[in-house]
Amino acid sequence: MTKFLAALLIFACMSSMACALENDTRVFKIDPDVKVEKAHFHNRFGIDLTGDLYMPKDFDASKKYSAIAVAGPFGAVKEQVSGLYAQEMAKAGFVALAFDPSFTGESGGAVRFAASPEINTEDFSAAVDFLATRDFVDAEKIGIIGVCGWGGIGLNAAAADTRIKASVISTMYDMSRVSAKGYFDADDSAEKRLATKKAINAQRTEDYKNGTYARAGGVVDPLPEDAPQFVKDYYAYYKTPRGYHKNSVNSNEGWTISSMTAMFNMPMLAYVEEIQSAVLIIHGENAHSRYMGEDTFKRLKGDNKELMIIPGASHVDLYDNMEKIPFAKIISFFNENLK
Repeated sequence: MTKFLAALLIFACMSSMACALENDTRVFKIDPDVKVEKAHFHNRFGIDLTGDLYMPKDFDASKKYSAIAVAGPFGAVKEQVSGLYAQEMAKAGFVALAFDPSFTGESGGAVRFAASPEINTEDFSAAVDFLATRDFVDAEKIGIIGVCGWGGIGLNAAAADTRIKASVISTMYDMSRVSAKGYFDADDSAEKRLATKKAINAQRTEDYKNGTYARAGGVVDPLPEDAPQFVKDYYAYYKTPRGYHKNSVNSNEGWTISSMTAMFNMPMLAYVEEIQSAVLIIHGENAHSRYMGEDTFKRLKGDNKELMIIPGASHVDLYDNMEKIPFAKIISFFNENLK
């Protein structure tokens, strides 16, 4: 009987939702009043995804809750920024799922540390699949939070997935734009893209010969003295005890170099003008990425779209600076648009 019960427990922990976190490695201050359980689900490509499901204090499984899926930044894992955002949403009464994208963290995918505009957009919709099929979630009241690169990916999902009723996009990157054109579009020429493509494809040949995938793009270490301020900000988060995590792409060796090819050929945000659901874009006044969010906001239509600029805030401030992240506004936005 003991072996039978143990087997049942193991099975439960491997199913769609089960078991409190073990060997907790979250980098932010943990609120003991928020219950957290592992969540396991899959996307339409058959890749198994793992998340942490945050439930409000006094959670009652017989009730129906509004729910929020959270991901980002690009190259981070659920134990970092997305977990912090999810915890704050749970404190406000929402069910919130912070998840690892395909190929990263505790999620599946045979090739590790790869990025894909299509598969990663699908990951957000897969998180919505999971939430919409929970008995304690109101499937008509689901929103998303996308941070940094996952802000652009989240909006890409919202443009196609009408189940997403409200989107908060924090300190946004458009990964396809910055990959193909460089920061501030400084490399936006066919000649520069051709040179980059040649280098990527030469690396692909070497990868195939070697049976491994070369990586690049993690936060530079050691930090050059003449590094731009935003690179210093990234280092201060990803490479120090403040935010370092062993599973984070940005904390370690970076993405597979060949991932960039898809960003060139399949640009995201093609149909953001058609998003009818509510959108709140948040950026720091001093964020190097601010132009990406502002340009995207200009394309949105309808009176349920908002842009919020945080005075004095940098890009990375909106990762974990509790004095800069406008959680009160985020909560009121979801309360208004998930009712």
